[in-house]
Amino acid sequence: MQPTAATSADAALDALEGLALGDAFGERWFPLFRPARQAFDEIRERRMPEESPWHWTDDTAMALSVHRVVTLHDAVHQEQLAEAFAATYLADAYRGYGHGMHQLLPRLAAEPSGWRTETRRLFGGEGSLGNGAAMRVAPLGAWFCADLEEVAEQAAFSAEVTHAHPEGVAGAVAVALAAALAARSRSGPAPHGPELLREVAGRTPAGAIRDGLRRAAELPADTEPWHAADLLGNGQRIRASDTVPFALWSAAHHLDSLTDALWTTAEGLGDVDTTCAITGGTVAARTGLAEVPSAWTERREPLPAWVHEG
Repeated sequence: MQPTAATSADAALDALEGLALGDAFGERWFPLFRPARQAFDEIRERRMPEESPWHWTDDTAMALSVHRVVTLHDAVHQEQLAEAFAATYLADAYRGYGHGMHQLLPRLAAEPSGWRTETRRLFGGEGSLGNGAAMRVAPLGAWFCADLEEVAEQAAFSAEVTHAHPEGVAGAVAVALAAALAARSRSGPAPHGPELLREVAGRTPAGAIRDGLRRAAELPADTEPWHAADLLGNGQRIRASDTVPFALWSAAHHLDSLTDALWTTAEGLGDVDTTCAITGGTVAARTGLAEVPSAWTERREPLPAWVHEG
């Protein structure tokens, strides 16, 4: 069944909500809040973090900018996206932004059109191959889910504003495609996990991320999450290739339960807020937040009021 514009809009909003929940939930498992051994044990026991609120990080802050630009213009306008990223950063720079964004976003605040040159200067002129473009893109994938070629194109446009390295772009393309496929299945059965991963890999630019997705598709269904993270990466290297395959493996095998998907992803530890944001945005594009415990949604920091006013 071809998604309608209304379905795509609903899926995009659900993806944003799921991304923010995953981000805030994942943040609770960092050593700042719990030693790694304690975090792992509590995750295995599925003991919900009792503290409140669960604040979201730069993953959600940047996803909000992507969502706003896409829903206003039905396209990624790169200069406006650069301006939105910079304004959001200046309003609250303490959301956990990475080193590259601390360098880049103040420059874009002064001259948004400078993204074309400034982004390419990062990391010795190679551009960022980090996971920042991937962590924020699931709502975009849901919004354009009727056309997978457009999903890939718009995801690349969104990534290029901050991530000039091909692997940084490929990470965004892969996550957007996974979210789009999840959104397309809202009114029917969930895609088979390995098949979804293979389809995403087949549409992702050649490189380390495509290779990682293909490895993920071949893992046995009963692979323990911590072992999958060992094999695929858990984001601790802060690279898209070390983050996206595991997060999408977790999402692909739990497309009917956002709660199960987030527990599974968290078990991989590493860069938990980012892996959970990717997983959360992807799965919620299909499920929304309906089956998530109310205690979770009550603890998560609310999104800005404008999200639900449009």
